[in-house]
Amino acid sequence: MTVNRKLLHVSIDCVIFGFDDNQLQVLLIEQEKITKSHIPMHALPGDHVIEGEGLDEAAARVLKELTGVEGVYLKQFKAFGNPDRIKDPKDKIWLSHVRKNPEAHVITIGYYSLVKMNEISTMPSSFAKSAYWVNIHNIPPLAFDHNEIFEAGLNELKKDTETNHISIELLPKKFTLSQLQELYETILEKEIDKRNFRKNMKKNNCLVPLNEKQKGVRHKPAQLFTFKLDE
Repeated sequence: MTVNRKLLHVSIDCVIFGFDDNQLQVLLIEQEKITKSHIPMHALPGDHVIEGEGLDEAAARVLKELTGVEGVYLKQFKAFGNPDRIKDPKDKIWLSHVRKNPEAHVITIGYYSLVKMNEISTMPSSFAKSAYWVNIHNIPPLAFDHNEIFEAGLNELKKDTETNHISIELLPKKFTLSQLQELYETILEKEIDKRNFRKNMKKNNCLVPLNEKQKGVRHKPAQLFTFKLDE
């Protein structure tokens, strides 16, 4: 029996989360239009790993090349290797214009990232026509299996929020407990009892109370906190 031993291709796909105005958002790109009849798809920022490149290095490069975003937290969360993940006709048309071997089996490594939206600006390039933020509840049909990758990234963020408070990366360095609770409720998509939340958070040694209060607010200014992650 002859076994087909063609080499696999490896790619990186990034789920980039931002938090603004109590909304959890994700960064998407729109593909360049390749023909007059081509309808560009929306997708997560992603591309192939270059020979001799590490996965973390590739994730940072892909994100910078396609969106202009750099120097942000990135976490690898899952690999996606279904042989049919790039077999949809709409995807094959686009691949035939941008890949030397559009029929190749591609395994992709999913990364998620948390960014402060007011601290970055997007500058799409390469095969990305545009990069834009969209509410996680308004995600359009995406290219390839990117909807599945997005959902997996969101589930990983929820898990990490409950176990190691990683979502704190989305807040300013100084914040109120109300802002922190709003972030948790937005990510976990559920209401949290205010008294229990504050009680549990104040038990966390990483939450540091500051001798400062809000400024420029119409209501009674609340105490500010910061978060000190273990080194």
